[in-house]
Amino acid sequence: MNENLISKSGAKPWDWLPIPAPHQQTFAESGVWDRRTLADMARERAGRSPDFVCFIDGEGQYTFAEVLAEAEALSAALHARGLRAGDVIAFQVPNWREAAVINLAAALSGFVVNPIVPIYRDAEMLMMLGDCRARAIFVPQVWRKVDYAAMAARCRDALPDLAHVFTVRGEGADDFAVLVRQGRDARFTPPAVDPLGVKMVLYTSGTTGRPKGVLHSHCTLAHIVAASARRWGLGEGEATLMPSPVTHVSGYANGLEAPFICGIRSVLMEAWNAADALALIERHGLVGTVAATPFLVELAAAAKAAGTGLPTFRFFACGGAAVPADLIPAANAAFANCRAFRVFGASEVPLVSFGWPHDEQLAATTDGEVVDYAVRIVDHEDNDLPAGQEGEILARGPGMMMGYADAAQTAEAITPDGFFRTGDLGVLSAQGAITITGRKKDLIIRGGENISAKEIEDVLHSHPAVQEAAVVAMPHERLGEGVCAYVILSGKADAAALVAHVGASGLAKQKIPERFEFVEDFPRTASGKVRKDLLRAAIREKLAAG
Repeated sequence: MNENLISKSGAKPWDWLPIPAPHQQTFAESGVWDRRTLADMARERAGRSPDFVCFIDGEGQYTFAEVLAEAEALSAALHARGLRAGDVIAFQVPNWREAAVINLAAALSGFVVNPIVPIYRDAEMLMMLGDCRARAIFVPQVWRKVDYAAMAARCRDALPDLAHVFTVRGEGADDFAVLVRQGRDARFTPPAVDPLGVKMVLYTSGTTGRPKGVLHSHCTLAHIVAASARRWGLGEGEATLMPSPVTHVSGYANGLEAPFICGIRSVLMEAWNAADALALIERHGLVGTVAATPFLVELAAAAKAAGTGLPTFRFFACGGAAVPADLIPAANAAFANCRAFRVFGASEVPLVSFGWPHDEQLAATTDGEVVDYAVRIVDHEDNDLPAGQEGEILARGPGMMMGYADAAQTAEAITPDGFFRTGDLGVLSAQGAITITGRKKDLIIRGGENISAKEIEDVLHSHPAVQEAAVVAMPHERLGEGVCAYVILSGKADAAALVAHVGASGLAKQKIPERFEFVEDFPRTASGKVRKDLLRAAIREKLAAG
């Protein structure tokens, strides 16, 4: 664990950030943002449509009135436990409807939420919780044979700021259900909450292996959710499927926030299964989803095998992994009315493009039409390039993050004129169609999960038999990209030994290399840097040759 990530002062790492951030000043002044908090929206929905079922999961459902009442009770209970506005409340829970209550309670109380995907283990948890100085965390007691409560307790022992570990669907005095019961009888007056202030810190992997805390306000996320709903024709009273983790930016925004912003119903899937998704779509008349590419492939195959065109289903926005050009028309052919399309974005700039729902050719061959963002394509010296020429994609818009928790990371990622350096390479047509061609960032995107190559390399380098390691993405039939490790050995070791070594480090199992290539040396530049582009090309060719 990096001790530097655990602050010993009372300040939050983002206290340096002006509100609004300089690149957001225009949006704050122009009226483009909805200046309500999520709590404001929830109260309005509960007042107008108290009996509308807004969340459904495998165990039950919530109406607008019910989710607001439970969130108010939870807010009161957390206040009684000593939590105050500005405190960070983390949650590492599956796609359970309780996540919506936790998120809304945070909005009511002025807490900053820190969603953490359930795949993470001790190493990542300590870094993230320590960096944001989380005061409390909600976790399942045990889920999929993992004792999350025990892991969170270990983190609490190591982190002086982490005062509370609360369970969800567990037992004991610190369980979610107990807190809600206690809070129903408590008196609590919610504080005033600034919609332009920090409402979420979401950690995303970087090329350096150091986590980056992406900061969003109520306004940034609400704007992009509302804009995408208009683009895709999603109306009040309709229902969508959310199989993506609600602790990812797409699952969080479209699964937990969209019901309050757009007046829709969110059907949450605890675990992806194409047959189950098909049944949910038919049972609830679901109209669309935002999910990773593998889900589209499997849903289309399931629909075709079942002989149903899923007539209520209208849109499938996919991204997070490579999307072959022939996938979109092939998937569309399996549905009666659904149109699939590629979208482009990141945690820092959610949905730079909203896809082409009504143009199959553009939907299949590009990553969508740029909407609400200004985009620049630049060369290595930040010179703007003409339409159709490849360069790095820079984006700026009202859905863009406030910044990173770390001021230095923010300064590196945002240009003086307020554009975010995505690290992705692409081209922009004269018609506004953006197409991703590669990445400058050394990330592996495995089924929508961002994996830092350096983080894995650092672990491999700690093995006594490893002289040097270079981790790259390799093609993966289902997940888009897998993890391949090129290794130069200085002693005796094989793939099994290195798999065990990475597994014992505490990293998520998704970060364990699926393939090892043992070599004498790496291709290098004149200055000695490893040519990872050549390593990626070599593994692609090797896999293609069989």
